[in-house]
This record gives sequence, C-alpha cells and structure tokens, in this order.
Amino acid sequence: MMQQDLIQQDFQRRLSQIPPQGMGLSVDVYCPDLFELVRRLRARGLQPGYLEVFKATTTVLATVRQAFPDLSMAYHGEGLWITQPDVQASPLFQQDVDEMVAQLNGIQSLWLNHECAMKQMAGYSFGTYVPPLYTSLSAEVVAVNIATVQQAMDRQGARLDGTAPLFLLELPPLTYFAVGTIPIPHFFRLVTALVPCGLVLDIGHLWTVYRYTAVRRRMALEQFVKEFLDAFPLERVVEIHVAGLACHESAGEVERGAEPPAWLDAHAAPIPSVLFTMLDQVLAHPSLVSLRAVALEVDTKPIETIVVEYAEAVRRFSPLVQQTMAMGMATERLMDQARPSGIIQEPVSQSDRAQLHDDYVRYAQIISGQAPMGGIEWREAAEDPAGLTAYRTSYLPYEILHWGGDLAEMFPQTCRILAERGVCLTEFVAFWFRMPRPLTESYDFFLLKIERFIEFVAEAAPEAVACVEEESAVLRQAYADANEVVGPVMERGSA
Repeated sequence: MMQQDLIQQDFQRRLSQIPPQGMGLSVDVYCPDLFELVRRLRARGLQPGYLEVFKATTTVLATVRQAFPDLSMAYHGEGLWITQPDVQASPLFQQDVDEMVAQLNGIQSLWLNHECAMKQMAGYSFGTYVPPLYTSLSAEVVAVNIATVQQAMDRQGARLDGTAPLFLLELPPLTYFAVGTIPIPHFFRLVTALVPCGLVLDIGHLWTVYRYTAVRRRMALEQFVKEFLDAFPLERVVEIHVAGLACHESAGEVERGAEPPAWLDAHAAPIPSVLFTMLDQVLAHPSLVSLRAVALEVDTKPIETIVVEYAEAVRRFSPLVQQTMAMGMATERLMDQARPSGIIQEPVSQSDRAQLHDDYVRYAQIISGQAPMGGIEWREAAEDPAGLTAYRTSYLPYEILHWGGDLAEMFPQTCRILAERGVCLTEFVAFWFRMPRPLTESYDFFLLKIERFIEFVAEAAPEAVACVEEESAVLRQAYADANEVVGPVMERGSA
C-alpha cells in the first residue's frame, strides 16, 4: 500500500473518534462575555452543538470547562507557527506545545485547530495573520511541523475516552495579497498527502482568496468556488467556519468604494449574505464526506448580533449540516476499521529549511516595505500591486500603531513627551521592522508592543524612558489581571 493511502487511512481512524457536533460557535472566552452569551442563547432556546474556544490562560479555560459541563469543546490554538522552517529549533516551541496540550486536556478538546498562517516569521512580528508562502517546499515544511505537533498530542494529550485530539489546519485569509508559485488548493493537497491532519474551511477566508487573487478578473464567484472545491482536498474538511467581513478601518475611499468590496476577515462584523450562499454551495459538494461541525466565529461581536445570526444560521443550515454529517458517517462505517497509526513524516533537509528561512526573511522585508517585489513567487502580486501597496502603506502601519492597543491611549504621557520633542509615532513603524530580532518569549502582541515601544523611546527620546517604563508597568499588571478574568477586556486577535 502506498504511503499516501496509509496516511489517508490514519486520518480516517482519527476522524472516526470524533462524534458529529452539528452547528456551534467559535468564541474568545473574554470578549464578548462568554457566560452571558450562552445565557442569552439558551433564553432564546438555542443550545450550541459545541464551543470552539480560542487560546487563553489554562486557569480561565478550566473555569469555562467547569461552567459548561454539558457542552462539547474544541480548541483554536495560536503561536505554534507551523509554517516556519525553524520553529522546531526554537526553545519556545516545546514550551508552547506543552501548554497547548495541557489546555487541550483541560477542556477535553475534540481537536486542535490552527491557522496555516503566522504572526511571526524569520525574526519579524506582526499583529494579524500573514498567509504562508504557497510553494511546494513550504507545504512540505508545514506537513512535517504538523506531524511533530500531532505526535506530541498522541503522547501527552488524551480525552476521557483515551483518544487524542486531531490536528486541523485552517485555510487562512488573504489581506490584500497572496504570494507563491502553486495554486492554494494544490498547497493543501500536498500537505494532506504527507500528514493525516484534518482541515478547516473558512468561508470568509475563501471569499478573500477570490477577492485578492487574479481569478476574480477571470470568472464569477460561483464558478471560482466550484473550481476551488474541486481542486481542494475537501474530503479532509472536518470543520467549516463562517465569520463576518468588513472594510478595514485604515481603508481609504478607493478601497471602500471598490467592487467587489475590499472586505477583510472581521469577526466583529455582520456576516454578509454572500457567505451563506457560498456555504450552501460547499455543503452540496459530494466530496465533503468528513464534516463534523460548522461554527460561526463570533469573538468580539456584540451578543445580540450573535444571537440573531446564530438563530438564522441554525434555521437555514442545521438540517443540511446534519444530513451531510450523516452521509459521511455512513460511508465511514463501510470502511475497514483496522487502520494503521503513527505515520511519521520524513524530515526536511537542513539546506531546504535554510532556503525557506531566507525566503521568509525576504517575504517579511517585502511586505513591510523594506525590499521591492521580485521573483517568481511575487509575479501575480506584481501584476496588480495595489493590494500589497494598501497592505504596506495603510494596513500595516495601522496594525502596529493601533491594533490590539492604541499607542496614544496606552502611553498618553510618553506620547505627549515624544510630540513635544518632534518625534512622530509613525517612526515607530519603521523602527519595528528595521531588523529581525531573536524571539525570547512566546508570542503575545500586546506585551511585544510594550517591549518594542520602550526600546523605541530609549532610542528616540532617552529622557522619556522613566515615563514609558512607569506606564508599561501599569499596562502589564492590568493585562495580567484581565487575563485571569472572563469578561470583556482588551481587543483580542481573531482568526
């Protein structure tokens, strides 16, 4: 039997251990207030089939698990950066994997969902997800890294029934541009041919693939979805996500008036009707045979909007979701249950990892405006440079200065001193991306922003260091306190 067949059988074995969940919610435990959200849903007669909770502190997740003993739970991880060729060499990687497994065990998670994207690459840090390089070598590295994480879950992570959670890889969003040498569906087919993971198909993310690649100029959305699904390994899709889309706060009038709209993934925004139309098309596809769950992603969204959207989604899609899951389960019961396990992916050579690392250095430098576009990976982006230009000149500066904590609000006294000295905050963006820096802590954009701003002030206005350090201490303490309380706090990252 070929290795690819063995890998598929291993996936089927792991999948058979996950019962159907139906329609649920992917939530942040902090915002909106998860307890109030569930209370309001139940008051309307709505009981989520499951909750997929975003990474938080282990203590808070234990509180959530205890509060909802009747709800199945899954886990949306962050910070493993499985796209990166050098992630396993980092001393932080095993620490982050151990924490993730502890949290999986604590909530008795059905699976680990992780974006096929990163917020850190080659020593550069970002506040929101950046898509991977869509190349064959990149797909191979992703598969190897997934295999390592899955093996750790197999060893350390166990639910009460003795089974281990399954790694699910999520199709990431595009933020104005894509980069690579192979089609996105082919990338995911390469990954799934090498490792027995499942996939998460995010409908909003799929819409951004249409919007920010050249395909939108060649065909209508419905035809794009058909061709994408036919090429994508849809048989590995275990979960579907649906979230809001909106123009970004930094978008100018040109982007806001564009057609189709210059929407980005935006969990706080309403779900546009076009995504439900796409969901209908996905659920009708004959290759969707492994589906276990469909979730609305609702972190940071007002509770009343969540209740209305979830009620409508359940009314419209729950029968079809149940039917799709039942058909898949019937097919699985016909298959041989004596399946192999423990597929071990071959390692990637050091020279290939070094090459991909260099590719990601260049990637980070290009999207941050430090280097010009060039090379085969950037051919499509170079043909229509408006997307990358918008990312470089509008989106990225907004991200560094305002997203996840507005600098002027975080450091009012320090920013006043900087203004008096003629130091513009936009200089902080250039400082942030001036050079790569070693990663000494697990990823936390809010704390990283504090650390980098102290460094910036020390260079740009040394006389303000005492002030910035005093304001930083207050911020860090407030952040630590907020992380141990379930309820509305500072803005969180969304996926």
